[in-house]
Amino acid sequence: MTDHGYMQQAIALARKAKGFTSPNPCVGAVLVKDGTLVGKGFHRAAGLAHAEVEAIDNAGSKAKGATLYVTLEPCNHFGKTPPCTHKIIKAGIKKVVVGCKDPNPFVSGGGIQYLKDNGIEVITDVLEKEAKILIEEFIWYSQNDKMPFVILKCASTLDGRIATAIGDSKWITNEKSRAYAHQIRHETDAILVGSGTLHADDPSLTSRIKGVETKDPVRIILDTHLSIKETAKVITQDSNAKTIIVTGPGVSEEKKAVLERKGVQVIEIPLKGKWLDLNELMIKLGQMSILSLLIEGGSVVAGSALKAGIVNKVLFFLAPKFLGGSDGISVFEGKGPELIKDAFELKHMNVTRFDTDILVQGYLK
Repeated sequence: MTDHGYMQQAIALARKAKGFTSPNPCVGAVLVKDGTLVGKGFHRAAGLAHAEVEAIDNAGSKAKGATLYVTLEPCNHFGKTPPCTHKIIKAGIKKVVVGCKDPNPFVSGGGIQYLKDNGIEVITDVLEKEAKILIEEFIWYSQNDKMPFVILKCASTLDGRIATAIGDSKWITNEKSRAYAHQIRHETDAILVGSGTLHADDPSLTSRIKGVETKDPVRIILDTHLSIKETAKVITQDSNAKTIIVTGPGVSEEKKAVLERKGVQVIEIPLKGKWLDLNELMIKLGQMSILSLLIEGGSVVAGSALKAGIVNKVLFFLAPKFLGGSDGISVFEGKGPELIKDAFELKHMNVTRFDTDILVQGYLK
């Protein structure tokens, strides 16, 4: 098998922990000796052993003289665990193949150089693109002043409607599309909706995939006037993830106190025009170690997120149905650009089928 083949195995291992490792990146590793896989591992959660350590422990004495394939540059600093570079050297590994370098500008390349200085051959940037996509939220957060990586998820009919004129939206997309959306919820740190979605649907905002262990994202509700009902599912349901209500200035202190007694965190941010300032919110969420944010709000929130310039990635589901009128609710609300040249355009786009549904995804930045 080639270096690419072994790195693909390491990436597949890393994906197993996607959603469980934040604020750490998910990392996978395999050890190969004389063309035989002798050890494998992945980082399972923050505070637990890193992928390299798991793979070396799994290999035991067979690690000596082996080649280590790891999706991310081995760490060379003390954190909650000792440096992986020390473990690699002590195990007698002769060669290390790295998917991508550490994105943190303060440590990037340090682990690689330390291994080289200790006589270990190092090859870098093997399946670099795939390795970076795996931890894109960690890379963005590390290199952009601890700002969250924001994913905007939309789902519409072919004529661009997310609901009928009376607000009916169940279901535009099929079961497979919805299951994938729940997988994305699991993989992100937090999910955000507006008060309109909250009052219309009373959503759970949890991650539910049949037969699969999942993690619920932190639930964030934009509620300018603190209109949420105390009986809302995001407050009363059984979930290990917390609920955050983002509100504007001057709301009822009594209502805030009631919500806080129920375990809800209330954050006040300034308004920008008549809406909450989403850029200020991103700063606060970043300070709370929220690396990734999934926006599932309605047309007002979706339009506001685009105009605020906070969206990194778009997941746009299209169902093969249309309402055939102009009275449904559109995907985005508010004024758009006057010229096509000023339209939002996705880069690095790809298209996936979920039975009859189509998912178009790409990046805005």
